[in-house]
Amino acid sequence: MTGMYQRKAFSMLELIFVIAILGIVSSIGAEIIAQVYESYILQRATHRSSVKVELAATQIANRLAYAIPGTVIGRKGTTFTGIDDLDSSDYPVLEWMGFDNDSFGAQQTPGWSGFADIDASNASSLATPGSKLSFTNTVISNLGGTDISNAALFFPNTYTINTIGYGSDTSGVVPVTSSTNDTTFNITLTGRTIKEHYKLSWSAYAVVASDNGDGTFDLSLSYNYQPWNGDSYTGASSSPLIRNISVFRFTGSGNTIRFKICQQEKIGSTPITTCKEKAVIR
Repeated sequence: MTGMYQRKAFSMLELIFVIAILGIVSSIGAEIIAQVYESYILQRATHRSSVKVELAATQIANRLAYAIPGTVIGRKGTTFTGIDDLDSSDYPVLEWMGFDNDSFGAQQTPGWSGFADIDASNASSLATPGSKLSFTNTVISNLGGTDISNAALFFPNTYTINTIGYGSDTSGVVPVTSSTNDTTFNITLTGRTIKEHYKLSWSAYAVVASDNGDGTFDLSLSYNYQPWNGDSYTGASSSPLIRNISVFRFTGSGNTIRFKICQQEKIGSTPITTCKEKAVIR
């Protein structure tokens, strides 16, 4: 017919080739996208685990920085051992007495000076010049303790881990019953020794690993309890630190405490594990 023309089209074979090529390209693209997404999930889980471990380790290290020397122990139930003498890593509880740093350095005149006037003291009172004990009492109350009457004094080289309340013996710690004024503690001194320097504590602390039954543990911090008054970490205030821990180990040497935490971030059947180790110099 006049004015009409024919156009060439794809043959069936060419269409099959095009579809096959598109299928190959699509499969490769889908695999790349899947790998990119998998890599993203892995990196996100690793970052999340790393942040959790770092925060938990920092909190523990900050608390341990104020541990009273000679009071840090590893505990298994009712059995406890000084951290310098641990013979294995199988201790689920790290426990210590912490000195009151909040009122010690919070103002120009500290709540407690750390110095005792032996000549001005006697069996029922301890003179502590340069102190403002009313401020210490306020700080303890504001931080969740009752008041200074639950505090205790620790004098260097007068106690061991067996004489500060972890067991039944409290002969190495000097309980505070009250304060007469800003520079005088009322104390219970019978059978105890005082020296020119002391540290004041109103709480012990314990990092506790609780078994989840699946090979992991949850870590929590127990606080606001006084072993010298017969208290235990099991009945104390508690705050969660981190979940799904696979490793919690600690040891001590001289003035250094080292601990390690490994946390699992679960992704399907293959968890991501991140570890953090810190050393605290006392």
